[in-house]
Amino acid sequence: MKNLLLLTALSAVFLPVAVQAAPANVVVVDRERVYAECNACKSAQAQLQAQATALQARQTALSTPLKTEAQSLQTAVDALKGAPPGPALKARVTAFQTQQNNANQELGRMQQTLQASQANVVRQIDAKLDGIYGSVMGAKGANLAVDVGATLAHGAALDVTADVLAALNVALPSVSVTAPAAAPTGR
Repeated sequence: MKNLLLLTALSAVFLPVAVQAAPANVVVVDRERVYAECNACKSAQAQLQAQATALQARQTALSTPLKTEAQSLQTAVDALKGAPPGPALKARVTAFQTQQNNANQELGRMQQTLQASQANVVRQIDAKLDGIYGSVMGAKGANLAVDVGATLAHGAALDVTADVLAALNVALPSVSVTAPAAAPTGR
């Protein structure tokens, strides 16, 4: 018991000294620049932009006839001057609502796929960056890496963004821009 108390007392005295003996060697990384400039990132961004453009085009293609039909239906309802609509107009309204719901569902699926693709790209890049950060820190003798956005100020010599970019371009020449397959739902 005496030895345990003595060991505890000694560790309370020497532990702060040991912690002070290891100064922090810091590097900073501009993650925004990494995501904007890496080769795989640029390629993925172009492909994701093409998917977003296709989504917008599909939205326009679906919404134009729906707007036209909505205006036509509104004109027909206005012509009734408060009288109840007949079966033909009710059928048109029901068909319009079905088309509108189908269009919204299709666009929703496309948006989800685009978001899943974007998340998949980030996941692939982050998986490679985790190891690269450690390698660059080791090469620079650092024991702490900080995003440049989290600093108030830093010297240019601490910035290792170019090293991270170079390593990422070698380690990850491309990424998959497709959404991962949806997990099967258990019932």
